[in-house]
Amino acid sequence: MTSRSFPLWLALVFAMLCGAGIALQSRINGELGSRLGDGVTAAVISFGSGLLILIVAMAIAPAGRRGLARVTTALRSRELPWWYAVGGAAGAFLVLSQGVAAAVLGVALFTVSVVAGQTVSGLVLDRVGLGPGGRRPITPARLAGAIIALAAVTWAVSSQFGGGVPVWLMLLPLIAGLGLGWQQAVNGQVRVVAESALTATFINFAVGTTVLLVLMAVDWSIRGLPNPLPAEPWLYAGGAIGCVFIATAALLVRVTGVLLLGLATVAGQLVTALLLDVFAPTSTQPVAFSTIGGTLLALVAVAVASVRWGRRAARG
Repeated sequence: MTSRSFPLWLALVFAMLCGAGIALQSRINGELGSRLGDGVTAAVISFGSGLLILIVAMAIAPAGRRGLARVTTALRSRELPWWYAVGGAAGAFLVLSQGVAAAVLGVALFTVSVVAGQTVSGLVLDRVGLGPGGRRPITPARLAGAIIALAAVTWAVSSQFGGGVPVWLMLLPLIAGLGLGWQQAVNGQVRVVAESALTATFINFAVGTTVLLVLMAVDWSIRGLPNPLPAEPWLYAGGAIGCVFIATAALLVRVTGVLLLGLATVAGQLVTALLLDVFAPTSTQPVAFSTIGGTLLALVAVAVASVRWGRRAARG
């Protein structure tokens, strides 16, 4: 798939669907972590179940195995830098920051910090050309879209803000957000080398699961074992959802670039989170107007950031 053969608007629609998957996965993993009393173990189950699905897929699909051979050869010849293949560690770090910082900061500040890091990394990584789509300049439209997106998320979660939290702790989710943009860029590069989104997704989950297993071992040694596993099957769907949106993002980043991919997924997350709060609420509090307004503003941010680049690509 190339930027010429796949329209930008359709790529943004799929990116928003990726964001919807992230929001749904967060709700599922959050509930699983609550039942277990251990967010790290819940993350291991999510990553690990996704990895099992991908192992089966790799066994069935020859293209995935050929892609893994290509990546191995590229790593050995140093055609592909080793750090391109460890994008899954960024997902593991996000989980770690959730466990350490989210409860103290609150969901609002945590979310704003992650999105701020993701937006900045999207601008920078597109500018230096780390993603498979090459360099994309920081145009006024892209910069405006990034600023609007940050304002949108801040507005959407403003009703949840509280005082008395250590500001320095916001560095953890900020770094996690920076890592998300990097993860999308390097996963896209791995997909290009492998010629297979399945291979890139498999490597991402293998690395992330390995990192989380180490964290879980440390967590268990300090806090003890989690609660027994719950019986509801839907609580174990997070890994399958993750397989879909990681693979899709690895395909889309070549078309959208890192910034637009991040903005569209954030918009998809906000829209889906809003729908979940309306139709499947976890609290008795009504949905705040700021949540609705911020979600709509996030859609505006995607449109603003993409309009000039989309016209330029159409002329090219």
